[in-house]
Amino acid sequence: MTETEVRQAARRAGPLLRGGDVSVVAVDAIEQDNPGKEIHVDDHRTYVRVEAEGGLIIRRSTMERLLGRPFTMQELEVNLTGYSGQIDTHDEYMRWYFLR
Repeated sequence: MTETEVRQAARRAGPLLRGGDVSVVAVDAIEQDNPGKEIHVDDHRTYVRVEAEGGLIIRRSTMERLLGRPFTMQELEVNLTGYSGQIDTHDEYMRWYFLR
């Protein structure tokens, strides 16, 4: 990694999700909810790290649309094994962001 790439990686924020059906859909939802962002997905099968410079958001409504059923953000919390940056949780969304 170049020095610039290392600095950019240090400003990334996002979830670390347990592998499984919810995480597969969550990655799709994150990509849809963050248009124009360069999203880094590191899939290790048992866990998935999803990050972007400055942070990411995922919306409950997007998860419901992709799953085709009701969804609560608590379902995502159960699959959230960690995260980078700071986190803001709400009934309608979850947001990861980077503060200096």
